[in-house]
Amino acid sequence: MTMELAVDGRHVLGEGIIWDDRAGCLFWTDIERSELWSHAPATGALRRWPLPERLCSLALTGAEGRLLLGLASGLAFFDLASGEVERICDVEADLPTTRLNDGRTDRQGRFVFGVFNQAENPKEPIGSFYRLNHDLSLERLPLGGVAIANSICFSPDGRTMYYADSGTREIRCCDYDPDTGAVANLRQFVAADVAPGDPDGSTIDADGYLWSTRWGAGQVVRFAPDGSVDRVLSLPAPQPTCPAFGGADLDVLYVTSATVGLRAGQLADAPKSGGVFAQALPIRGLPEVYFAGQR
Repeated sequence: MTMELAVDGRHVLGEGIIWDDRAGCLFWTDIERSELWSHAPATGALRRWPLPERLCSLALTGAEGRLLLGLASGLAFFDLASGEVERICDVEADLPTTRLNDGRTDRQGRFVFGVFNQAENPKEPIGSFYRLNHDLSLERLPLGGVAIANSICFSPDGRTMYYADSGTREIRCCDYDPDTGAVANLRQFVAADVAPGDPDGSTIDADGYLWSTRWGAGQVVRFAPDGSVDRVLSLPAPQPTCPAFGGADLDVLYVTSATVGLRAGQLADAPKSGGVFAQALPIRGLPEVYFAGQR
């Protein structure tokens, strides 16, 4: 099954897609162009907001029209109507080669994210995973060092956290206490050789299965809770980046993609690269959790 193009964005690095059930629209970012995008499938409306620096991940908040932004250098609130950016905090200011990367709210509305190492040796795991708590305090999670943080998502009951360092090509998981946020029992979920490509963004469906975009392979793979491959979707783009379920019934899978690093010949062979893709499925996703912190 091959996914269809929904938005021909030609993004350099489309990422971080989420579904806003209140507005009936998708939000995502083109990281390298420092842009926030939205698309309402019911009307076809498409919007774009330029931002003062690269936007790497994002989350809905309890206030409609207000997003939490994971900018390259730190976290901020963003008002869609006014365009105002309200800074919350810097992240890893002492590590100038890292920037924020993948992030998602846990089931209790805390924002969990990791960083990306932009140094000459990008696979060196010098960064960390973090959590922005309800009181806007920033907490480093004891998940070890990371070079390219990705695949952050949570089981339906919130008791398992999934995450990856894309350079290792494996997806890991850990026990996650939904009340205290404590992590334990760090372990492998999907080995590096189980599926082609590198694991990028992931999302969990209502059955507790994990959907993983496979950078370099042009695939989205659905993994069962035991880590086995359940099904595979193909895209006419080699670099899918992040999946999200959307639509009124949360039964459409949307996937962002990227053109960064592709040579002219590769782009000619995959001209839809950089777009947002969609596929209706007999499977439902879970609603995005609103970030519950506020000043």
